[in-house]
Amino acid sequence: LRTERTSHIIHSFVFVLAYSVCLSFFFFFFFFFQVIMSQPTLVVLYGSQTGTAQDTAQRIARQAKRKCIQVQVLPLDNYNVANLIFESLVVFVCATTGQGDPPDNMKNFWMFLFKKSLPVGSLSRLDYAVLGLGDSSYPKFNFVAKKLHKRLLQLGANVLLPVGLADDQHDLGSDAVIDPWLTSFWEKVFTLSWLVSRGSLPPTYNFHFLDDLKEEPDDRLMVSKEQTIASQSHPFPARLVSNRRATERSHFQDVRHIEFDISGSGIKFGAGDVVMIRPCNAPEDIQELCQLLRLDPEVRFTLRATDTAAVPARLPQPCTVQHLIESYLDIAAVPRRSFFELLSTFATNELEREKLLEFSSAAGQNELHSYCNRPRRTALEVLADFPNTTAQIKVDYLLDLFPEIQPRSFSIASSLQLQILVAVVQYKTKMYKIRRGLCSTWLASLDPTQGEVHVPLWVKKGSLKFPKERDTPVIMVGPGTGVAPFRAALQERISEGKTANVLFFGCRLESKDFYFRSEWEELTKAGHLILFTAFSRDQEEKVYVQHRVRENARLLWDLIANKNACFYIAGNAKQMPANVSDALKQAFQQEGGLSAEEAERMFEAMDRTGRLQSETWS
Repeated sequence: LRTERTSHIIHSFVFVLAYSVCLSFFFFFFFFFQVIMSQPTLVVLYGSQTGTAQDTAQRIARQAKRKCIQVQVLPLDNYNVANLIFESLVVFVCATTGQGDPPDNMKNFWMFLFKKSLPVGSLSRLDYAVLGLGDSSYPKFNFVAKKLHKRLLQLGANVLLPVGLADDQHDLGSDAVIDPWLTSFWEKVFTLSWLVSRGSLPPTYNFHFLDDLKEEPDDRLMVSKEQTIASQSHPFPARLVSNRRATERSHFQDVRHIEFDISGSGIKFGAGDVVMIRPCNAPEDIQELCQLLRLDPEVRFTLRATDTAAVPARLPQPCTVQHLIESYLDIAAVPRRSFFELLSTFATNELEREKLLEFSSAAGQNELHSYCNRPRRTALEVLADFPNTTAQIKVDYLLDLFPEIQPRSFSIASSLQLQILVAVVQYKTKMYKIRRGLCSTWLASLDPTQGEVHVPLWVKKGSLKFPKERDTPVIMVGPGTGVAPFRAALQERISEGKTANVLFFGCRLESKDFYFRSEWEELTKAGHLILFTAFSRDQEEKVYVQHRVRENARLLWDLIANKNACFYIAGNAKQMPANVSDALKQAFQQEGGLSAEEAERMFEAMDRTGRLQSETWS
């Protein structure tokens, strides 16, 4: 009997113990599930024109994944804006283009968000943060980010921290603002959820190589001419008609006047529009990358996404390694900090790993700037500098490591045919190899006399709009290649009988880089154009277009104040636009008798009403 009682007690104890353990596990997993499910889903939305905002958005998403936060990252126009009222946490990363305009991939979102019919308070459950990427050399610095922030506040959303206003002009670039801003952002998010850091992330895509390694390229690798509308996803392969040098052979700069045949494309354009061209990498760079990563350029593969990401529509399936590197991966660009962050995860060599981690840290940005940004070192050159790490790179990470090649925009320089004026970018740094612009160098290398050459392109509306009224004069200031859109405007206006045209053109030497000289002289003789020129190096004292603007203050005041003229500036954004603007304001004071404050107000009024427009680039 005593033995039975003892056995019963033992069984009861074991049962209670097992029950307690099970209950503990139940509560643990219940608590864990509740914690995971209670984490907010972070949505990162970006508006990007050149890829910088996209890179920053993806960087935020990677940090979120390491903190076990569910995250979704999308361009703004790919996001269903109606879902914004249900979101709890959103980061907006926005660039500013042109004269305070939103990037192309957020214009639909922009139009919707500023509808007057949207009710106040509709976004009251939304916590948000805005990070702007801009360049303080432009007058409307980070205008899109500032305006987006104000609109979200109007709709009742709750801002987590002040708007980040990154400036590309800072000595350390945009990261000088982005780094501390992200630190503050994650501190705020820590109060919203339980976060756990974790290790390295899986690749966004997996490569699946095909057995038929040496087959001919798939037809889908080629751009088809049979399409109705040329666009970024379906560019038109325009035949290169001519590619001739516009500067004298002895001149230091090679500027190209290039013409394309777009017959059969359905492309239409007007004065002020721009053509978009996505360049290809140089053959020697493609060969070097294949050697560094031990890749066969002829091998074919398909891509499969590892998460919710979509396979890039621009890449055919299947695709060759040659096509991927030549047309998609931006291997010749100066890499961003995110490149070093990911590259460090492959490092097995202690010295290389230590240096890559330094470049990836906030404290190491001065070193990174000296190593990479100042000498304009390319991503390909960085890989060559870290050979042990490069040897460990897994092919699946290629699309995470290298951004997509971004299209370049060129003002259309003719109203009759599709023509552009391209300055071939070439300069020296401390690097042994001369630095070259990817697109301009590629375009300059194309020779239509050696066989038929096609360049995939599409056209989009530019920022310059010219008056429709027949009698409204236009005043155009376009030094260097900035004259390109004004050539198209003059051809279009004169064909419509609009002859009240004034052009200020400037270059270094009258005999070397006076673009379209004979055309301007013919228009001047015909009475269709008043031309003022400034050749900065033809005399001891340098003369620029702003000097000619000041010298002709009386004419400009008469045209603007009495004849409602429109004023246009196009060209390099460094100093010229500000100097020309100051010269115009001085003309208002000198000939109009205005005070400095009144001249400034008149200038701003012209800008606000579209009578003053500029198209500048850095």
